[in-house]
Amino acid sequence: MSDTPFGFGLPPEEPENGDEGKKKDPAGGGHGAGGPSPANPFGFGLGDGGADNPFAAMFGSLNPNDLGAAFQQLGQMLSYEGGPVNWDMAKQIARQTVSQGTADGTKDESVGPAERTAVEEALRLADLWLDGVTSLPSGATTAVAWSRAEWVEETLPAWRQLADPVAERVGIAMGSVLPEEMQAMAGPLIGMMRSMGGAMFGQQIGQAVGVLAGEVVGSTDIGLPLGPAGKAALLPLNIEALGKDLGVPKEEVRLYLALRESAHQRLFAHVPWLRSHLFGAVEGYARGIKVDTTKLEDVVGQFDPSHPEQLQEALQQGMFQPEDTPQQKAALARLETALALVEGWVDAVVHEAASTRLTSAGALRETLRRRRASGGPAEQTFATLIGLQLRPRRLRDASRLWASLTDARGVDGRDALWEHPDMLPTATDLDDPDGFVHREHLDFSELDKMLGEAASKGAGAGSEGEAPGNDDGEGKGAEDGRDSEDGKDGAGR
Repeated sequence: MSDTPFGFGLPPEEPENGDEGKKKDPAGGGHGAGGPSPANPFGFGLGDGGADNPFAAMFGSLNPNDLGAAFQQLGQMLSYEGGPVNWDMAKQIARQTVSQGTADGTKDESVGPAERTAVEEALRLADLWLDGVTSLPSGATTAVAWSRAEWVEETLPAWRQLADPVAERVGIAMGSVLPEEMQAMAGPLIGMMRSMGGAMFGQQIGQAVGVLAGEVVGSTDIGLPLGPAGKAALLPLNIEALGKDLGVPKEEVRLYLALRESAHQRLFAHVPWLRSHLFGAVEGYARGIKVDTTKLEDVVGQFDPSHPEQLQEALQQGMFQPEDTPQQKAALARLETALALVEGWVDAVVHEAASTRLTSAGALRETLRRRRASGGPAEQTFATLIGLQLRPRRLRDASRLWASLTDARGVDGRDALWEHPDMLPTATDLDDPDGFVHREHLDFSELDKMLGEAASKGAGAGSEGEAPGNDDGEGKGAEDGRDSEDGKDGAGR
């Protein structure tokens, strides 16, 4: 992964003359093939050439050939009247970033028939292997092979759902920094700032998604369902890049990643509450993000429409400050734990399916774990978009817990925990997997016994011809018993 994976400056349009695109500022301040400089990782016009030419970070060097495109882009920024993020701009920048290729010089390309067939066969075989290690049936109705550009197109709706809540917080803050009596007079200025804010977010997200498209290998790399429901997808070009230095046969790498993609698809397809639970956790965390209004007020007070980079600089200079409140800490723990449980389950299930069939299963498992721990796509993307840094150690803890549950309760007992979010382990349980397994086993046994007794009493009452009122009373008693047991379970955790 590059040192600056998400340079947020707008990539220059690809010139018709290929040599022209290789020109760079001798001092390294431009956005040529080298991308943002280490001193200016976000490419926001800070330092180097950007200080003298604030538009250089967004539009490249303002030579006569670029000037028209620069003003056209500025016009799009100022005229935007949509939601908190200019998603048209985000899509445009993501596609431009993909077309430029990755740092190793690999360019995007359409998926050929042979690669498409290989991916489809790998995903079908993966589903067969998973049938023996999980009670959840196949969740993919379609198996597809995507180019990087196709990945951008297919996942943008999910990114919108993830990023809009954070961007909305900034939009609200922009409208509240001026006194109420001044807001009517400053309406056009506030509208312009919101348009600029939407454009800046569009630039950030577009660049992030574009770079991520050069590294992801499927639709579920970050533990969230980014693609359409029921569509299992792999990116052959990125799979080849991942496996070329591993010394592992390409077929094994593809099949192992197909197992991971298929396992994610099963979970999201057959745990109906999981998708909304995860995205709701992200939104809950975003609601607790506080915008530094003091910094924003300074920007508003000194805002010059001829220097829109001021807003861009403010967005990347610590404007987001998660509130240190019990509610925000709970939202953060809820999100981190949910993602760890998803990734841990997939890790454990895939290892069980692959360990006896693929000679390189252990090495591939560790490679992917280290990729996450060293700042892979998931951690970097969340840190960029919502200020959240995942804790990689949670994945290992969750994987160990799911494996322990398999040993203690079998595949059906393990997977039954996904029936309701309240049945899942908590963050505290991840610190003591064996304790959770032992406690859950006892609780479930007692609950089964209690429900069996309630069913027997109900059958007996029916045979004695009790009045309907007594039936209602019996039902209420059983319900109270279940409530009591739920309370005991909650306290036990």
